[in-house]
Amino acid sequence: MADDKKVKKTKKKKEEDAPAEAAPAEEKRASTRESKKAKRAGSNVFSMFSQRQVAEFKEAFSMMDADKDGVIGKNDLRATYDALGRMVSDKELDELLGECTGPLNFTQLLTLFANRMSGSADDDEVVINAFKSFDEGGKIDSEKLRHALMTWGEKFSSDEVDDAYEQMTIDGSGKIDTGKLIQMLTASAEDEEGAEGAA
Repeated sequence: MADDKKVKKTKKKKEEDAPAEAAPAEEKRASTRESKKAKRAGSNVFSMFSQRQVAEFKEAFSMMDADKDGVIGKNDLRATYDALGRMVSDKELDELLGECTGPLNFTQLLTLFANRMSGSADDDEVVINAFKSFDEGGKIDSEKLRHALMTWGEKFSSDEVDDAYEQMTIDGSGKIDTGKLIQMLTASAEDEEGAEGAA
């Protein structure tokens, strides 16, 4: 009988202690849910792009990250420009890296792309700057441009590049006049906008 009283007291004590132990466990679960929500909210930049686009950006990032440290620095950018056959000054590199609010890791790169796509940069200006990056004294080497179009971003097929090159004037040495190309591309964008406005 004394043993029954001990068992009852032990059970009663465990029942009294159980709610107190359950409360911290419940609080832990709630704080874990909140931290997961916070993490998801911070990574909204990924939701702006398709999985395919993120994979392509990741591939481009890894190609630019020459030292494979997860951050694109001045030396990484210089190596990227060197691979494209373009000389770039320290000032230009500093300006490019200055567009970031912190170290240029993959998430920061996606944030830059997202800001550009959301209209914070003029589309014509983006096109002009893209082609000027290939400019060598007013001319663009058509083979280097072909390689870039077929290698990075939304990759062009050989036939798509051929179709685009049919619209361009390429001289006998395989060079494209940068000014004429930019004029053609920005004029056709303006023509499309004008046609939409008239309709």
